Amino acid sequence: MPWLHTALNYIALSLLRIFKFVPYALTIRIGYALGWLAAHLPSERKHVVKTNLRLCFPNLNSAQLNALALEHWMLFGRSVMERSRVWLGSAEQLLSMVDIQSEINLGDKKPRLMIIPHFVGLEVGFMALSAQSSQNGWPGGAGLYQKMKDPFFNQKMVEWRNRFGGKSIERQNKLLEVIREIRSGNLVLIAPDIDLGPKDSIFVPFFGIMTNTITAVSRIAKISGAEVCMMTTTLNSDRSKYICAISSPLENFPTDSVEEDTARLNRHIEEEVKKRPAEYYWVHKRFKYRPPGEPSLYRSWS
Repeated sequence: MPWLHTALNYIALSLLRIFKFVPYALTIRIGYALGWLAAHLPSERKHVVKTNLRLCFPNLNSAQLNALALEHWMLFGRSVMERSRVWLGSAEQLLSMVDIQSEINLGDKKPRLMIIPHFVGLEVGFMALSAQSSQNGWPGGAGLYQKMKDPFFNQKMVEWRNRFGGKSIERQNKLLEVIREIRSGNLVLIAPDIDLGPKDSIFVPFFGIMTNTITAVSRIAKISGAEVCMMTTTLNSDRSKYICAISSPLENFPTDSVEEDTARLNRHIEEEVKKRPAEYYWVHKRFKYRPPGEPSLYRSWS
């Protein structure tokens, strides 16, 4: 029923607008509660989280895996509730949630690629950088995104992410547009740790598992001459806010080997995940596609 779908979209939009005004501390508590609930309800994503954790941390026993999964769900729930501020809040609201710590001059217009691993704080880090760039007159950020199935929220997402002068670029067949953005001095952000299928991807290790990984970072960096920096957004020590840490450029990157470059990025991301495993985006089927002849790692959860 199309009318029902439309009504639900507008209800969801109204809830986002309401929670923009809810005190941040209360938003966090509600997010933790929703995450706790999600962790205790049967769902396919609950099975995906457990499978990912079991594959990546084989030394943990069942109780440890369950505790880690619960912590992840609570942090994931928090991040979902925070999106009311992330997508609709003011620059001041965003920057009160994040401290940006950069080892590079963000306003020097050097051609750069920013690698943003899928931690639960990814969205708030990207938007805070966009807001700060707007305030300081720095080049705008351009982020690649996967088109949503729902046209209503796909359009809204693009509007919200671009409201501080940023630019959202569809992943599909937009290589030339990405190159233009880099060469114009804009920061281009790519999250390569997502399984998008076999096209333009290769299997390289991630937590010791051969993992389907896009090769775009190596190829784009070589064509554009861009520096490649890591940009990781994670919670601070007391979890009162996030830290968006931007590294100095990776040395000797890219090389002549796309495979080695792609494997190297996976190693960097793996090192960060090990420091704060509960914050990584385990709800995604990171190991969805397998090398030819290998069975699925995500067997039916029902």
